[in-house]
Amino acid sequence: MPTILADSFTSSLAKLANDEQKQAKLTAFDLQANPDQPGLQFHRIDKSRDPNFWSVRVNGDLRIIVHKTGGSLMLVYVDHHDDAYKWAERRRIEAHPKTGAIQIVEVRELVEEIATPQAGPAQATLPLEAPSSVQAPLLFADLSSDDLLSVGVPEDWLDDVVAATEDEFFALVGYLPQEAVEALFEYAATGVLKPAVAPIADPLAHPDTQRRFRIFEGAEELQAALDAPFEKWAVFLHPLQRGVVDRDYNGPARVAGSAGTGKTVVALHRVVRILKTRPDARVLLTTFSEPLARALARKLAVLAADRQGFLERVTISSFEQTARELYALTTGREPNVADQTTMRTAVLKAAADQQESEFSQQFLVSEWENVIDAWRIDSEEAYAAVPRMGRKNRLGGRQRERLWRIFVRVRQTLTRRALLTPAGLFATVTQTYVTRAEKPFTHIVVDEAQDLGVAELRFLAAIAPSRSDALFFAGDVGQRIFQQPFSWKGLGIDVRGRSSILKVNYRTSHQIRQAADRLLPQNIRDVDGLEDQRSGTVSVFEGPEPQIVIAESVEAEIGSAAAFLRELIDEGFAPAEIGIFVRSQDQLSRARAAAEAAGLKTRTLVDGKAGGDETLLGIMHLAKGLEFRAVVLMACDEGMLPLESRVADVADEFELDEVIATERQLFYVAATRARERLFVSGVAPGSEFLDDLRK
Repeated sequence: MPTILADSFTSSLAKLANDEQKQAKLTAFDLQANPDQPGLQFHRIDKSRDPNFWSVRVNGDLRIIVHKTGGSLMLVYVDHHDDAYKWAERRRIEAHPKTGAIQIVEVRELVEEIATPQAGPAQATLPLEAPSSVQAPLLFADLSSDDLLSVGVPEDWLDDVVAATEDEFFALVGYLPQEAVEALFEYAATGVLKPAVAPIADPLAHPDTQRRFRIFEGAEELQAALDAPFEKWAVFLHPLQRGVVDRDYNGPARVAGSAGTGKTVVALHRVVRILKTRPDARVLLTTFSEPLARALARKLAVLAADRQGFLERVTISSFEQTARELYALTTGREPNVADQTTMRTAVLKAAADQQESEFSQQFLVSEWENVIDAWRIDSEEAYAAVPRMGRKNRLGGRQRERLWRIFVRVRQTLTRRALLTPAGLFATVTQTYVTRAEKPFTHIVVDEAQDLGVAELRFLAAIAPSRSDALFFAGDVGQRIFQQPFSWKGLGIDVRGRSSILKVNYRTSHQIRQAADRLLPQNIRDVDGLEDQRSGTVSVFEGPEPQIVIAESVEAEIGSAAAFLRELIDEGFAPAEIGIFVRSQDQLSRARAAAEAAGLKTRTLVDGKAGGDETLLGIMHLAKGLEFRAVVLMACDEGMLPLESRVADVADEFELDEVIATERQLFYVAATRARERLFVSGVAPGSEFLDDLRK
């Protein structure tokens, strides 16, 4: 008998104590293996409006609520006895009369009061029916019952939706299915109501059903889903996500979206889909760092847990590590790659040898890294022709000639010492594979694609086969913090017409997402004209407003942060569910002092990995790819964000714009690691970015 897992079960399971979770999982596995075995104690929930709800005993007080219909068994909830029964007595599971999607519907007449969300700690909770001297406008008064049914609003809740003001609609969100919430949010923002997916023959195959329920045939797959170390939306795909995953592409494809919209989840499911549909597939899943590659490996293992041999056909590593391994494979030796300090020293020594004084040291290093080395310029003629993307230092012929003499000496130094730059490593492997008919992989899936550089993108294109669906990218231009912009199309990677934007934020509360989005433009256009439209993104849950503190002294800031941390622990947050980040290593002592004042043990994020039961400390760059229930961002001072040393070292106006943009994007990345609570602090007058965060 197939077992159907509801997202409400995984949510309720996560709220139990660890020992209770283990017992509930064992009972769930027993139910899947043989629901008729004598040891399982089924009891019909007589007071429920749905006759198919039953309880199953886990232990003396713990119960799993299941929904039994025909030959299927659905796990829908788990809790202590009384709370589990109350949950089932107030709900029913049914196919929506208009859309056909299966929904878990809360019976409206059994809901005594709906509380509007609190705007702040001082605002009292009011019932939905509370009188007001000023009547706020009704958001959906112009929509008919048929309109509301077309987007999946349950019949029980039609009157409430029609009568809802903005605040009252936020109070209704928790009672409505997600497809209805998303459609109504979009209507409120744009005035356009988009009906749900049309009914299909099998309600379980409906895309909106699959965002709530997943069918498991094997015990291994069920166990992986229940043990999953990442959020439930990795298992239950949104219809838009599923459409991107399952689409057949006739060229390179890209999925974009703001932080928390599930781009990585889509990339992982895309890998699984390729492996399922192509038994001969050899897939490279790659990203910009090894810590993130390890995180991807853990998550893919969850999704592919019941698929024997799948993981053997996937290589998961960073851009550079992939290039290193292919270099070693084709040359028989390990590459000798120069680090950034070595390269800076080589550039400045070459400039000193040429007695160059017109250009700043920062300009020389930047010109080497972002023009000469990135584009692999090998002649003065090529230097004259290279597109210096947006760089405002116009160079005359004599200036280029002098600069080129410097860069020739840098190349001679590298050759003499048998050193490769990272860009040189990518270029060497690119040259090896670009003309080879046989490629090391059949498909390449790239996560955090916004941080690809010129050399990396050329490298991936060279090791990809000519098949139309070989390249799939997931990324967000608004989270680019490592690379300068350039034209993908100019390098032969054109994703126009095959670019999708995700709009539903699963990770971050509405309040945190809304505040963080103020740091970036609503629409960000890349060099090729593709636009990431950040407007219209909706979060699927509410939470407290971010707390922003500008303290008079470092000591006062540490005290405020410590008080916030103690409040989190008092509310039941585990230490490992909290991340504390600062802009630079020099400020880690402030973060550590706040944690110690709150009585928390800490570990440092030296490589982006999380673990143990300690609060995590790190610089903002290492926050990328991680997530926490609560995040504390400290030392957001003037001169720290944007970092004063970066601003002082810019080579030209373009680089200044880039520095400010990437500093904003770094702050955005750090803030959106938070799911439920966000605390941001600095010493007066504070970073200029804080004004944008709290507008």
